[in-house]
Amino acid sequence: MASWRKLFSNTAVFCLCLSNGFGRRQEETLDFTTTRVVCLSKELLVVQPVPYGFLLDCPAGTDGEWLCAQSKGCFYLEEDGEIVSHKYRLHLPQSSTVCITIKPLRLHQTEGKCCPWLSVDTVLYVLKESEPQENLQLVCCTDQQNKEMFGWKGELPSGVYWLLPFTTGCRLKKGKTAITGEAKLVYRDEDGELALTREFRAALSDIFETIDLDGNGLLSLEEYNFFELRTSGETCDEEVWAVCKENFDMKKNELTRQGFMDLNLMEANDREGDPSDLWVTLLSLGYNKALEMTEACPFVIDIYAEKCKPRIKAIYLEAGSWQLNRAICKSVVNKGDAKVMDGCENIIVYTYRTGMRITSVIENKSDNKVIVHVNNEQSRNCLSNRGLAVFAVEVAPKSMMVSQHVMPLNEQEEWLYSCVHSLLR
Repeated sequence: MASWRKLFSNTAVFCLCLSNGFGRRQEETLDFTTTRVVCLSKELLVVQPVPYGFLLDCPAGTDGEWLCAQSKGCFYLEEDGEIVSHKYRLHLPQSSTVCITIKPLRLHQTEGKCCPWLSVDTVLYVLKESEPQENLQLVCCTDQQNKEMFGWKGELPSGVYWLLPFTTGCRLKKGKTAITGEAKLVYRDEDGELALTREFRAALSDIFETIDLDGNGLLSLEEYNFFELRTSGETCDEEVWAVCKENFDMKKNELTRQGFMDLNLMEANDREGDPSDLWVTLLSLGYNKALEMTEACPFVIDIYAEKCKPRIKAIYLEAGSWQLNRAICKSVVNKGDAKVMDGCENIIVYTYRTGMRITSVIENKSDNKVIVHVNNEQSRNCLSNRGLAVFAVEVAPKSMMVSQHVMPLNEQEEWLYSCVHSLLR
């Protein structure tokens, strides 16, 4: 390991990332003229490529009598790096063996195109609702991997559960590639009428497929409102929906794909061909100016139950909550390897590896806040959600905090996770 004297010279400063574990960061500068290392914890893991495909035995695609419920959703990347996603309520009418899976959604219009979201890691945390309602108890998470799918299989008692999707941010993050030029969204046909370009129609078709959460080929008012909430921050009421029904193609009070296309064409006509508002919509949905989805990851959730029909419903579209943060920490603490920092019995670092993902959590049992320095400089072929090889985490008294999530840069090659946590005072 490199000399600690070099890493902590008197003139050294580094970025302190105060994070809630979901990507939102504040930055602060530390001066080491008054700082010294008092405790250390080292973790070294060499991970070989794994031939996935046999790690999850799920009834998908079988001729058995398992009953299935499905819903789609999406992770959206905010400007500050925070990740927003749908959150779901699951009702299980009776106790049953259940298989729960989540994976990135393959879109029909993107065949032959680069689809960066297909490599994004996904996981579901399953929490059981109890009294009081906000007291959600962690039941399990989908930590078994089969290629791009993550799942869990086991017994669940009857009741109401919350499904909280999560992605680490290792791969769903702000891109550094500059986009030159801008895709054309509308044009005037030979009659001088505005029309949507083929490329824009393809993008809208993918958007429709993503926001059609139940996959019935139509948009209900609830599904459309998730779209509106994401793109404009507002929602549509029954009265406005009735006006839409008079002007756009609907079936069973739900908007068709063609109706959705016509709605966007109307917006272009309202601005006399100016695509500014259309771009606001596209950018909020994770598209860049080349009409590539680079800052979003659509996903699909499948729930299989052996003895009853499960029901799943999207309830919220929001950033990670304290319940999700607590669930992540608890999962790592329950399943991970614990190491007490040398010289600091009240500071424990938990490390948990599942499939191609490593998560570390810092627990502070002391009565004072601590600042833990994290050094990944000796790691190889690794991606951290922090985006930094060296950073620090502030952990409040009597609390736990996600230190980092790490994944391989190239899953086909061996990767080395070498991390040193050190306490600064």
